[in-house]
This record gives sequence, structure tokens and C-alpha cells, in this order.
Amino acid sequence: MIDRNVLAWAAVGAAAFLVLPWYAIEDGVFTVTWLARYPGDPAVAPAVVQALVHHRLWLLPAGLLSLAPIVGLGARHGRGRATVLFAAGGLGLAWVAVQGFAIGGQPGIGIGGLVVVTSLLMLFSIGLAEMGFGNGDRFVSAAIVVVLALVLVFVFFPVARVLAAAVRDDGGGLALGQFWSTFSSREIWGLDCLTSRVGCGVAWNTVFLGLLVGASTTALGLAFALVATRTAFPAQKVLRMLTVLPIITPPFVIGLAVILIFGRAGAVTTFAEWAFGIPASRWIYGLPGVWLAQVLAFTPVAFLVLIGVVEGVSPSLEEAAQTLRAGQWRTFTTVSLPLIRPGLANAFLLGFIESLADFGNPLVLSGNYSVLSISIFFAIVGAQHDQARAAVLSIVMLVFTLGAFYAQRRWLGRRSYATVTGKGDAGLHPPLPRIVRGLAYATAIPWAVFTAVIYLMILFGGFVEAWGRNHHFSLRHYTAAFGVDVTDSGIRWTGAAWNSFWTTIEISAIAAPLTAAVGLLTAYLLVRQRFRGQTAFEVGTMLSFAIPGTIIGISYILAFNTPPVELTGTGIILVICFVFRNMPVGVRAGIAAMSQIDRSLDEASLTLGARSLTTIRRVILPLLRPALVAALVFSFVRAMTAISAIVFLVSANYDMATSYIVGRVENGDYGLAIAYCSVLIVFMIAVVAAIERLVGRRRLGRRAPATVSLEGIPA
Repeated sequence: MIDRNVLAWAAVGAAAFLVLPWYAIEDGVFTVTWLARYPGDPAVAPAVVQALVHHRLWLLPAGLLSLAPIVGLGARHGRGRATVLFAAGGLGLAWVAVQGFAIGGQPGIGIGGLVVVTSLLMLFSIGLAEMGFGNGDRFVSAAIVVVLALVLVFVFFPVARVLAAAVRDDGGGLALGQFWSTFSSREIWGLDCLTSRVGCGVAWNTVFLGLLVGASTTALGLAFALVATRTAFPAQKVLRMLTVLPIITPPFVIGLAVILIFGRAGAVTTFAEWAFGIPASRWIYGLPGVWLAQVLAFTPVAFLVLIGVVEGVSPSLEEAAQTLRAGQWRTFTTVSLPLIRPGLANAFLLGFIESLADFGNPLVLSGNYSVLSISIFFAIVGAQHDQARAAVLSIVMLVFTLGAFYAQRRWLGRRSYATVTGKGDAGLHPPLPRIVRGLAYATAIPWAVFTAVIYLMILFGGFVEAWGRNHHFSLRHYTAAFGVDVTDSGIRWTGAAWNSFWTTIEISAIAAPLTAAVGLLTAYLLVRQRFRGQTAFEVGTMLSFAIPGTIIGISYILAFNTPPVELTGTGIILVICFVFRNMPVGVRAGIAAMSQIDRSLDEASLTLGARSLTTIRRVILPLLRPALVAALVFSFVRAMTAISAIVFLVSANYDMATSYIVGRVENGDYGLAIAYCSVLIVFMIAVVAAIERLVGRRRLGRRAPATVSLEGIPA
């Protein structure tokens, strides 16, 4: 019997080998200028012409191996076909990689090479499935292979390139002694702060700040989630908007707003000195200021993860506890709270990692409180220009991240947190205990008011001549950035910021759905499948999130500036950077939400004959709407507001909004920078609202409270 999937992928690979340009085209394959030179010009020729006419015979094995599976279709035994598919796909991928790195002088791989590699990857995954991998499910096997390949190429490979510098000297030789000397230095691990006024090492400063921020953002996120889902608070929509606002702001803008409120000449500091005689000080520069700015910036991440988990707690379990005469407090502490542990653990992990990798807020507010991200930045771009030291500090950061990841897994253990099952669920959540409701209100509402004040300050700064000095009303900053002229020939975008604005929207709109898709698919594989190396696979998905954006940007330059994968200066490298930099949030949100969905739903769908892809689309995905919203919102706004990684990746043709804003700040044009940020904030609020409306809310079949009339019922 002919296997149509195998035949189709083999035909795709062969067609690409015979027709499509193997190497990357300078102007891009979607232009038509290269067709005039096709196929004779070696710059645009397909692989078969490259090999037979231009004497690049090393390309032939890739085409032959992509056709080999067709021969395997005639094998009598399924094991023989599986072996042919596995061997042809694996050898083909290995050959493409080896010849790309080993043979110099070649351009970067192009559309033809990518299609052939994709074909070989699919054939390899089909072979694995035929051998029993992924329980023989081809979709599961292909998903694992594709995600693993993407993580290897776009996470492990670039990070390995930059971390290798930690054990090499200036001449490229192995220098383990130099590595250990830097790694064990007092500047990193010193504990002088325990016995004197001298500060502790940068590693301890960073981990202490991360623990504070992780605990604070998780507590605030839980308070907001409880108020938004389990109370009758009248202004829930406004509260949700204020909760998400900080995530759609370039990080250093929050730092600037904090300075203008609590700095030496800030509004609160000036008032306190006038009213109470409290002398002005620089207390905001250091641990308190960085903590405050990071909690403001990262609480939305915890909220987006926790709101879906809180909504997913089955009310029938809480009602059962109360039927057994458990009080509201006992029900909350023994039923509700334990069931949201996956959300709490994932929210803390994300807050901790975000704090470690944050660059913008410490740059503005850290003062003498050194943290790893700033030390790494100055090791690279400062006078010392010590890439080896930056790599060692990145390894220290990875140690803390992996430690937090391990602690999270130990805390969750192997307990089951499934609450969404296939049974009908028409219950209502019981009221929160009075003390819990009071604490949630007392935590969430003041913080929401403080957030509103921060953003009023930011918006105010765009409408004055000079923020903090001259507060006369002016629109000149908005005119300079987003001016528009209507002429006889049409609309002219005269503002200086339009080019970066449209580019940022385009890149973010492409990256967001890809990020959500890869993140949630990875979460499905981690929660629903069991395979060898699963723990290492999960750690790998968090690696790009744990490394500072500065290191990610430099690693992409080192990895993709030369063949075989040459991407620098293109918009593709920005999209890839955003996808794999922000993917972990989709992964953690998906894991937290999917941990609540009983496996019996999947099994019932599969038992009724549905395939894995259909089960995901029709059963699981509708129940993952909160996680999908979290992934889409986070990935879109982070792509719009990213700064540390893209500083090294932008080009003249692809300038991003934050890169433009940083340039204005460096030139002292704070008004225009703030005006630009205000426009970004308003635009992203509209996008977030659109995402929530398009995705919709998860419906679990619960009844709404109703007033039952007793009229007409006999006594």
C-alpha cells in the first residue's frame, strides 16, 4: 500500500532540489529580479544545477537521500520502511549540516535548501513514528522533532557560540584556569555585606532581587486574578486594563516615571519635604527602586498566567467541600489554593527569570546595586570589552535559572491538578473567605491606583515642553514623531517615527501567532506526552528566557552573521529572535492551564477515532483560551517593546520602535521618546482588546446566578 504522506514529502524535497534556488538570494526570493538570471547564474541556481554545472557535487547526496524513502515504500515489512525513512532523513539532515559548516565559500542556505531540510525532517519523524516513538502517532512525532530542531538551531546553537567564549582566551585557545578564576571571583560571590557596609557579590544581589520580585509579582498576580474572577468588583474591566498596562511599556519608561515620582526632585519627595520636613535622598536608586520598577513591569506576566488557572478550578470540588461542612476558609486553603499550585509555581518562575534577565530597569535605577544583566552589558560594550567575562556571568545566571526550575518541579511533585474533565459542570464558585477577599482588595486596588498614577505621569510627559522642567502644554513632540500631511498627491507620513512604527507592527504581527503556536504546542508535548530527554527538552525551552537579551542579541550575531545560516540585517532574524525569546511564557502558561485538563478528554477523543491534531484543535485548544490569550498578548507586546536583544539586530531597513526611542533618549529628547511610548501604549491597548475579543473566553458550562421566582408553586 502506498504511503501518501511519505510520497508527498519525498516529492516536495525532490522538487525543491530540482527547481528552487539552493542558496539565499540577496534581494530575497519573493522579488522577481532573480528570475531573469535563473537557472544559469550560480547565485540563483537550484541544487541540481549547482552540482552538475557549477561543480558543487557535495550537494547531490541531499537530493538522493530525499528520494530514498520512495524506494522504501516497496519494503514488505513496516520495520524496513521505518528504517529507510529514519536513515534517509537522519543522514540527509546530518549531511546538509556538515557540508554547510565544513565547506567554506558557500553563501547562506536559501529557500531550496530550507524546503529540502523540511522534507528530510518530516521523513525522519515519520520513520521515528513507525518505530513506535510517540506511541506511533505521526503528528506527535513530527511535533517533537520540529520543535526540538528549532530549539537546537535557534536557542542552543547561538547560546553555545557565545558561552564557548567563557573557556577560551583571546587567541581562541582553551583557558580553563582563566574561566575558574573569573567564575569564583569575590566580585561575583563575595559576602562582605553580611559583615560590613561593602556590597555583596553581583550573583547574590541578583538572586535576592529575583526572589523578592518573583514572590511579589506572584502575590500581586494572584490578588488581581481573584478580584477579576471571584468577586463582584464593579470595575473589573478597568482593573484588568490597569493590570496589563505595564507589560505594554518599554521598561526604562517605567524607571523614568519612578524617578520623577520618588527621585530627589520627584513629586512625592518634594511633597514629603514640604509637608513633613523629610529631607530628599537617593533611596530610590538601588534595590528598592529596581524592585519597585520590576514588580510594576512583571506583575502582568503573573496575572496572565494565574487568571486562567484560577478560572479553571472546578466549582463542583469546592461545593463538595462545603457540602461536607467545610467552611469558606477551609475550602479555600485545602481545595482551591492547592489546585492553583501549577499557576503559582509557573508565575514565580517567570517573575524570577524576568528579574534576572531584566536590563532596562536596572540600567536606570540600580545605582551601586550591581546585578548580572548590567555587569554583562558593560563587560561587552564597556571599556573592558571582555566577552569571556560576559559569558562567565551568563553561566552564573543560567545556574540560578536552572536551580529555580528544579525547585519548581520538586514543589509541584507528581500530584494531579486536573479539574477540567469531561463531566458536566454547572456549579458556581463559592464566595471567597472574608479575609481573603479583603486581602485581595487591599493588595490589588492600591496597586492599580499606583499603576494609574505612573501612567498618567507618562502621558503627561508627552504633552509638555520638557518633562520635569517646563510644563507648558505642547503638541510638538507628537507632531515631530507622527506628523501627517494631506496633499493633492495623497497622504504623506512626515513624522520621523513612522518608519520604525510600521516596521515594528509588521514584525510583531508576524512573530506573535508563531510564538503562541510554538509555545502551546511545546506545552502540549511536555504535559501530554512522555519521551526520552523530556526534562532536558523542557529546560531547553526556558534557556532563551534565562539569558539576558544582550547576550541573545550578540549570540544571534555570532551564529547567523556567516553561512550556512546567514540572517543578519533581515527582518527574519528579528522575528526568530522574538519567537524564541518569548516562547517560554506560552510554554509555562500552557503547562499551567493544561495541568488542569483531565487526560480522559484526550483519550475519549482518540478512542472515538479522532487524530491528535483534531483532538488538539477541537478539544484542548478551546479549553486553553486563557493560555492562548496570555501567549498572544505577551508575545505581541514584548515584540513591540523589546530593547536589549534587538539593539544588536536592527538595521537601516528594519529599525524597531524601541531602538528609535533609545536613540531619542541618548540625545536627550525625552519628550519625543515619551510621546512615542504613549502612542505605543494606546495602540497596544487596542490590540490586546482585539486579541481577547477574537480568542474569546473559555466556557466550562457553568450556570450564571439567577433569581428563582416562587410564584405559582403550590404550598
